[in-house]
This record gives sequence, C-alpha cells and structure tokens, in this order.
Amino acid sequence: MKHLAKWGLTAPAMTAVVLFLLVPVIITIAATFGEPKGMFSPYVAFFTSGFRRTVLYRTIEVALVTTAISLVVGFIAAYVIAQMPGRAKSLMIIAAVFPLLTGVVVRSFAWLIILGKNGILNTMLLSVGVISEPLSMLYTEGSVIVAMVYLFVPLMILTLVGVLEGIPQDLIQAATSLGATPAATFRQVILPLATPGLIVGAVLVFTGSFTSYATPQLLGGEKQMMMGTFLYQRAMVTFDWVGASTIAAIMVVVTIGIVAIMSRIARRLNPMAV
Repeated sequence: MKHLAKWGLTAPAMTAVVLFLLVPVIITIAATFGEPKGMFSPYVAFFTSGFRRTVLYRTIEVALVTTAISLVVGFIAAYVIAQMPGRAKSLMIIAAVFPLLTGVVVRSFAWLIILGKNGILNTMLLSVGVISEPLSMLYTEGSVIVAMVYLFVPLMILTLVGVLEGIPQDLIQAATSLGATPAATFRQVILPLATPGLIVGAVLVFTGSFTSYATPQLLGGEKQMMMGTFLYQRAMVTFDWVGASTIAAIMVVVTIGIVAIMSRIARRLNPMAV
C-alpha cells in the first residue's frame, strides 16, 4: 500500500513531465528521421556544412568559456560571502540576486550601451587617453561571453553559497592544525566538499549559455551566430522545420553529453558528490 501511495503522489508530476517535456522532445527528434532522402540525411547535411559546424563549435566554445569564468568568479564571490557575518552576508546575497530581477533582454541592451563605439567604456578610455579611437567591441565572441558571465554568475553564487556555508569549519581547522597549507586545505577539503554545488552551478550555466538566444542575437548578431539564433532563423525565417528540429536534437545531445562529462569529473573529485 505504501508503494502504491508513493506512486499515486508522484503520478501527477510524472504525467506533467512526460506530457510537457518528454513528448515534445521525442516528437521534435522523431521529425528529423522522416526525410525521403534518408533517415540520417538532416544530420549528414548539418555536419557536412562548414558554416553549421562553425556555429556548433562556436556555441560550445562560448558556453564552456562562460562556464569556466563563472565557476571561478562565482566560487570566489560565494566563498567571501559565506565567511561574512549574518547581516553583511544577507546584504551581499541581495546584491548578487538583484541583477536577476531585471529581464535578460534589458541586461543585454545595457551591454550594448556599455560596449558600443559611443558607449560608456569607449568614452571612458578615450577621456583618459588609453585609446585614440573607439574600439569595436560589439558583435564579437568576447562581448557575448562578457554578457553571458554577467547573466549567469548570480546563479553560480546562489548555488555555491549554501554549499560553502555547509562545510564544517572543524574540518578546515583540523587540516590547518595538521600542517596543511591553505592551498592543500582548499584542494583536499574545500574543493571536494563543494563539488556538488560546483557541478550544479556548472550545469545551470552551461545549459543556459548553450541554449541562449537573446544575448547572442543582440551582442553577437549574424557575425557570431550561435545555435539558439540559428534555430530561430531556421524555424521562423526560412520555415525549415526539419532543419530546426535537427538543430534542437543536436543541442539536446550535446547538452546531455557535457552534463555526463561534468558528472564524471565530479565523481572523480568526490565520489559522494553525485
């Protein structure tokens, strides 16, 4: 009876997941295998196109770089916040969460104002004489990565603060009393215990940046097209639904693959992490 009761309680949630998540994904992927030219012809066409491969590699590169930078910046910020006393910690967490109260499009437009040729950064550099003419910072991979890091670092901080707060200070003090250097304490105590938060944060940042549309569209444009913008172009501009489904299927597979690799790394750092 208890077993049936558990299934009864989880049935509504499971039904919703299947209907609104799994079924659409299955239908999208299945649509790519019904082409008259051959079952795998959409994927062959994708990977034999140099332009499409470049878009995929660029998206993976931007997502991985964004994830790596967000991990470093977010971990440092979260560690500092976790060591603060109560009121200061609350204020810093509010400051970290505050950007999330603004929409993604608004925050991306803010970077247009900052990085534009007549923007805040160029104006400041010109006024102090660092540069003699405005720099072209928009519509580059760098501008997309900077904006992505700004978007996702708050998520990383929120994920890591709770994990770092949960690390017993007795373990750190014990490691220090046994002669461990700060670097050794970090490597052998703090990092393994923080691995669950790191892996969750990395997954959130990677999936968010890999599938992002608004930021690459506004700050990357056609020159730095990514998979999200390419998918929109195929579906809504050229009405190539099979091509759009193929892109979506590839994005799903890449995301699952990267998450599996991250989980494997986490398992090696801390066998109890996942």
